[in-house]
Amino acid sequence: QVQLHESGGGLVQTGGSLRLSCVTSGRFIVRYSLGWFRQRPGQEREFVAHMPWGADRGWYANFVKGRFTISRDDTKNMLYLQMDNLEPEDTAVYYCNADRTTDARTAGPSDYWGQGTQVTVTG
Repeated sequence: QVQLHESGGGLVQTGGSLRLSCVTSGRFIVRYSLGWFRQRPGQEREFVAHMPWGADRGWYANFVKGRFTISRDDTKNMLYLQMDNLEPEDTAVYYCNADRTTDARTAGPSDYWGQGTQVTVTG
């Protein structure tokens, strides 16, 4: 049973930073692609970033524009998203995602999700 739990959201001003964390568990979770999606108010859930198992880098949505960094520490079963230079458009609920399919940039019925953590950017 794969389980995910996000934390680290909050209220920040434009240009501020947040570091989101996701605690992961489950047998063979290390072999999953781990990533982040977000859902802005009134919008569909969208891909933010992911990092495949064994990868030395992450992959990002175009809107990230170099501002975010995804990382995973498989020795601690942790996934992170460092978000810098936040903008009001980044206001959303951010979800941790685990995906064992070949396309981790698209949400699918076999994906696992955390409960979400709220990020609000003002100014």
